Amino acid sequence: MKKKIAVIGLGYVGLPLAVEFGKHRPVIGFEINRTRVEELENGDDSTLETTSEELKAAKYLTYTTALEDIKGAQIYIVAVPTPTDKNNRPDLTPLIKASETVGKVISKGDIVIYESTVYPGATEEDCIPVVEKVSGLKYNTDFFAGYSPERINPGDKVHTLTTITKVTSGSTPDIGKEIDALYGEIIKAGTHLASSIKVAEAAKVIENSQRDINIAFVNELSKIFNLMNIDTLEVLEAAGTKWNFLPFRPGLVGGHCIGIDPYYLAQKAQEVGYHPEIILAGRRLNDSMGAYVANEVIKLMLKAGKQVKDAKALMLGITFKENCPDIRNTRAIDIYNELKSYGMEVDVFDPWASPVEVKEEYGIDIITKYPEGNGYGAVVLAVAHEEFKTLKLNIHKDKGTIIFDVKGVISKENINSRL
Repeated sequence: MKKKIAVIGLGYVGLPLAVEFGKHRPVIGFEINRTRVEELENGDDSTLETTSEELKAAKYLTYTTALEDIKGAQIYIVAVPTPTDKNNRPDLTPLIKASETVGKVISKGDIVIYESTVYPGATEEDCIPVVEKVSGLKYNTDFFAGYSPERINPGDKVHTLTTITKVTSGSTPDIGKEIDALYGEIIKAGTHLASSIKVAEAAKVIENSQRDINIAFVNELSKIFNLMNIDTLEVLEAAGTKWNFLPFRPGLVGGHCIGIDPYYLAQKAQEVGYHPEIILAGRRLNDSMGAYVANEVIKLMLKAGKQVKDAKALMLGITFKENCPDIRNTRAIDIYNELKSYGMEVDVFDPWASPVEVKEEYGIDIITKYPEGNGYGAVVLAVAHEEFKTLKLNIHKDKGTIIFDVKGVISKENINSRL
């Protein structure tokens, strides 16, 4: 008989995992948010990572907010966020609380697998001791562990859970093989069994750090070429004709992965006595881009003889990436705040974002209908939602409105500037 799985955390990572396993074996999804459980029970997923049909197909999957309901599982998979605090230091609070939850229900012979992105060593140095303390069980004697980092790309309907190679690892060689076989049941793209939990942790954290650094490089190029009056995207298109040129583009870098994970690696590096330079330099540069965009917009307005103070601006997009409702750690908010600091009135339109969530997270009342008039001094396309690519922005431009395209998706003749 197949072992029962309990997935702790039913967000962007946990739910797709629970759904796939729930097609093959008994799975119970544990979530502290009762509203989230109710929507899933009704066949709805507000993250849009799964469809109603996919939820129905997971015939062995149930949901709960009750701790006692997951006590009978033999495998516990933890998929909770790993954010940073206001000083960009790793915040393991959700992970520690999830470990306490596991400690209350885990039994002898059980396995706990972590999927959350962490620095190398976090699973065995920070999480497992909590499970041991709460459960009274001994690690690698009474219970075992594994680490299989998530590779979910929110909003991506091509690179989904089952189509991306899954890195796996275990606290012993035999447990590693068992965990690898477990994920092999659902991952069509195959698995890669790492030699240790630390290797798997390190592999995950450098994936996003590498991407962050590459984007920082093209963001810096954008700043340089702007001063030279050269179109950055045209330069990248030309350079991209070489087979080994990496196709990164400038833009805002936020979300709960790329904009956060490098800080986890940097923190651990400092703990072991090394001060990372490239990693943190890339973070600083990428974090500066929202304010940079806003200041470029202000310069264009002043050059055009437009009043800035009390002028109106329209920002298109508030989510952290295109075609996705996730607003966590979005850097579009930096554009908004910088424009507001100049005394401008800023409207935000985003058909993907929840007005309630935006209000709760950022205190902004977003507009729910695209405005074609309203006398805007500037329009900033901050997020490349499909809906925005067909907007008639020339309606605004014909009225003298400054149009700035952060994502480089609008025809050059219909805008004033872009990254």
